[in-house]
Parts: sequence; structure tokens; C-alpha cells
Amino acid sequence: MTQNKVNTDNPLRTRDDVQHLLNDLLSAVSPYTKKGESGIDLGNSTTHYGKEIAKMEALSRMLWGIFPLLAGGGECADLPFYLDAIRYGTDPKHPQYWGKIRDYDQRCVEMAAFGVGLALLDKRLLQHFTPQEQQNLAQWLNQGRDAVIPNNNWNFFPIMVQMGFKKSGLPWDSEAVAARFELMETYYLGDGWYSDGPGRPRDYYISMAFHYYGLLYAQNMADVDAPRAELLRGRAQLFAHDFITLFSAGGAAVPFGRSLTYRFAEAAFWSAAAYNQLEVFTPGVIKGLILRHLRHWLKQPIFDRDGVLSIGYHTPNLVMAEDYNAPGSPYWACKLFLILALPQENAFWQAEESPLPELPRTHCIPHANQILMRDDESQHVVMLTSGQLELNNFVNTEAKYTKFAYSSQFGFTIDRGRYGLNHAGCDSMLMLSEGDGYFRGRRGCEETRIDASMIYSRWLPWHDVSVRTWLVPCGDWHLRIHHLENQRPLDTAEGGFAVIQDHTTKTEISADQQAITVTAHNGISRIVSADDRTTREAATVVTPPNSSMMFAETAVIPLLKASYPAGSHWLVSAVCASASQDISTLAVPEITREGDRLHWQYQGQSGLVSLV
Repeated sequence: MTQNKVNTDNPLRTRDDVQHLLNDLLSAVSPYTKKGESGIDLGNSTTHYGKEIAKMEALSRMLWGIFPLLAGGGECADLPFYLDAIRYGTDPKHPQYWGKIRDYDQRCVEMAAFGVGLALLDKRLLQHFTPQEQQNLAQWLNQGRDAVIPNNNWNFFPIMVQMGFKKSGLPWDSEAVAARFELMETYYLGDGWYSDGPGRPRDYYISMAFHYYGLLYAQNMADVDAPRAELLRGRAQLFAHDFITLFSAGGAAVPFGRSLTYRFAEAAFWSAAAYNQLEVFTPGVIKGLILRHLRHWLKQPIFDRDGVLSIGYHTPNLVMAEDYNAPGSPYWACKLFLILALPQENAFWQAEESPLPELPRTHCIPHANQILMRDDESQHVVMLTSGQLELNNFVNTEAKYTKFAYSSQFGFTIDRGRYGLNHAGCDSMLMLSEGDGYFRGRRGCEETRIDASMIYSRWLPWHDVSVRTWLVPCGDWHLRIHHLENQRPLDTAEGGFAVIQDHTTKTEISADQQAITVTAHNGISRIVSADDRTTREAATVVTPPNSSMMFAETAVIPLLKASYPAGSHWLVSAVCASASQDISTLAVPEITREGDRLHWQYQGQSGLVSLV
């Protein structure tokens, strides 16, 4: 295997360091660029839109880094290849023409990079092309203006193209822009939050799409659309105060939802905030968020072969890929490099890197149905959540959206099948079976409620089985309270967070079988039955390799298991995990349940949960 061309020891302290990282990423791709072609073939896996469009996508996604690099005065060694590829791809007479688009066409997505490039470089990009080539480029991009596309964040792609036209002096269509914004206005939920289309999730697309593109628009179009620019900035400011709570002090973000293979696009919002000079946190705080995030990613084995980004999350993992993840798709991570468009004298680069500001131990985000929890040093962040579901049913939708908790340190496991607990992705889930070994967990929620103290959901794994669930932040722990009403006998298994299973992993089960702690070299995971009226048995389950988003090894999940006859049953547990703190002897919250009220106490704190 060729030596990895990406310097993973890059300190990532300065603008030059970040520029070197981008150049390393581009250099690793260079061997796959071929003279005379308009795409880049990075691998043999494919997507629902096919290999040829996937090659075009790979090229386009590199441009998210190349255009800011050029705008900031940097150089791209392979720029002649990319310019030729654009010439060929937009020339209807050339064999490498990218072609006419169809309804719901992936090429509409990839057009946005060209619009951003035209905006960042003003007329400098067009100067590389003859008048006929400029006309070809504009005509090809303009196909997206009135295209039939999904009713979600895709509406921003034709907006980005028209923005680029306006900034570079090409004719542009303000009415088409206004129409797309009007469609997206129906997604706005308040307090800076959108859904990704009507009834769609609130995941990283809100940060790396809606607000990222919105801040680009606000910066480049304020002279012709000042009210909207101000509106978009104001919404981004509101969003930032919630979004920062997803990040740990070490730079990791909580993995949640689809498209996680875009990796450091998780922090792309902060690059757009720096580019826009958004008045929300100091330049030093935003700089720290971005640079720590990049350093975190360089510690992970995310590169395949000779430095090409793999499909996966912390490790290469095709099992977790959506059906639109092609070999070049991960390079949407290049969105983070928007900061390279800022000159060295900009306040962002001149600022000293700052740590996270003081953040609350728990933070409620009602529009996302999430409560974020962090430990005392902000090294571990846990997201409690209910009520989100990706209606397109992309692969592993339940695992990516409907677990009770997601962790910046332990991530989550994905399903490998629903026969047998080891395949069922049972971490942070209550799994139910009719005794036949096939398991169901929470998917859609019939009802949800949220406030600062808890998230409630009601869900129906079968038409005649109802589960009401309360998720309660409780100091170092979170409580899970389930009321199960079942018209049939059921086996149940409830999982804590998954850790690495190897020869060093140790399991400790309490004498009464009501608590289990698993200690592994990547951390400690613990789950305890917290209601003395209910008896459950502590156990573990080991998942197959590549089940975890965070590591390739097999994972071990601590469990509480029980079987119940038809009837009404309460299940209460306390769950915690830590990458560094010894939690094996941590005091368990004291729980008192009386009728429809549950009272908890922990380290001088207390709370009351209404169980109605």
C-alpha cells in the first residue's frame, strides 16, 4: 500500500497549516485525475445515480476546497485539470459532457459548488474561460433554475448558482431565487431552526446546508437583498447558541442522523460563521471550534489507500452508507475549508484560539426534540432525543435517528439484521421480541413532548403494544422510564452505550444482577435497573465488526433483560458512560415512583417527572 499522503500530524494551528491539509487531501486525489476527463473515478462502489454522475460528483466536491483556496490567494497544483474538466463537462459537443439533467437529479446538487466558486472569485473564475466556454458553463448550470428537485435543502442549490451568476456579472434570476426561498420558508420552525423539508428531520443538514448556504447568501447578496440577508444572519445567530452544545471540548461532535460520511462538514457552519463575520461568539472561540474539530478527525483512521477519504465515519464503513454515498461523496467535508477564503489579516486568523465558552450541563433544544448533556469538563457530550425519523427510510434510519441517546465518544451501532440481539443495534434502545428472536425497537413516535427536564414519546412497536418513554437528564446519568402496555408476552432488552470488545474488556455485574459495568480501553459504559419494583437481569451482547460508527472492532453493549406477560409494566433504568472517569462505583440516582409521579435525587439535585 502506498504511504498515506495526508500528514495526520499536522498541528492545525495556523492558516498555513489548514492550507497544507487541504493541499494534502487534493494531492492524494491527484493520481485519480486523468487528462481529458470531466470527472474523477475514486472507486468501484456506486449509488442510485450511477458511476458516471458519481465521477462528476467527486470532481465537484473537491471544488468546495479549491475555490476558497484560490479566493484566499492560494494555489492548486492540479488547477489545469479542474479547469479543463469544467470545459469538457459543460460543452454539449464534448464526449465528456455532463449532460442534460432529469427530475431529482444529483447533478443539481453538484452545481452549487460552481455557484459558490463564481461568488468567491467574482470575475476571476470566468477569466479562465473563453466567451463560448462561459456561455456553456452558464447554460449548463441554469438547468437547475427551474428543475424538479426534492422539497428540502436542495432548494438552496439553484440559489447558490444564481448568487454566483450575480457576483460574476452573468445574468441572474432574482424571481427564481425568491421562489426557492419562499418554499423553504415553510420549513422554518423558529429560534433559528428549520426542518429539512416538510416533516423532515433536524440534523446536520440544518447546519451544513441551510445556515451554511444562508450565510454565504447573506454575505454575497446583501447589496440586492438586504432584508433577507439580515434575516438569515439573525437566524444563524440564534441557531449557533444551540449548535455549539453538540461539540465537546476536544473537538468531537455528536454523531446523529444521515450523511455522517461528510465528517468534518459537521463543523462547516462555524466556517460559514467566520466567513460571514457573524456576531455570535468571538473569532477565537469559532477558530477553536474549527481547528479542534479538524484535529479530532486527523486522529481517526478515515483515509483509505494512499490518503483518499473513505466512506464511513471514524473508520471506513460501507455498512453505514446511504444509497447516495459514492466514493467521492465524503469530500463534502471540504465545505469546512471556506475559512481559507479569509485573508491572513482577517480577525479570524489573527485571533488566539479559544476554548469552548462556559456551557450548561444540560441544554434543551425544543425544535429538534433534543436535550444535550455534557460532563464537568465538556469532554463527553450526550444527546437525548425523540420524535425524529427520516421518512425516506435511508439505510439504518432507526439507528441514525431513533435511539434514545447518541454520544460524542461512543457514537452508536447500526443494525446488521433484526434476528438476534447481536445484529439488532440495541445500544441506547429498548428492543422487544415475541420470543422468536426477531426484535423491534422505537421507530416512529405517535406523540412527543419536551421541556428542560425531560423528553416524552409514545411509540407503537406493534398495533397492540404501546410504550411510553421519558428520557431524563440526571447529573452524570440519564434516566429512561418506560411504561409498557402489551397484549402479548414479550422479551425485552435495553442497552447502554457500546464500547470496544477485545481481550482487555472487563464486565462487572452486581450481586443482585441489577447493574452492569463494562470497562474497555475506549471508555466505561454502565446501565442500572433503578426501580426496585421491577427485576431485570444484567447481561452483555457482542455485535459484529463494523457495527459501531466509532471503531471497526466488535462492540460490547451492557444490557438489562426481562420477559413480561401481557399486561402493564414499568421499566426504569439509569445509564452513564465516560471515556476517562471511573464510573464503576458512581452513586446511582435515588428513584421514588408513586402513582403517576417519579421523583429522583442525585448529588444534591432533584427532579420530578409527571408520568402522564
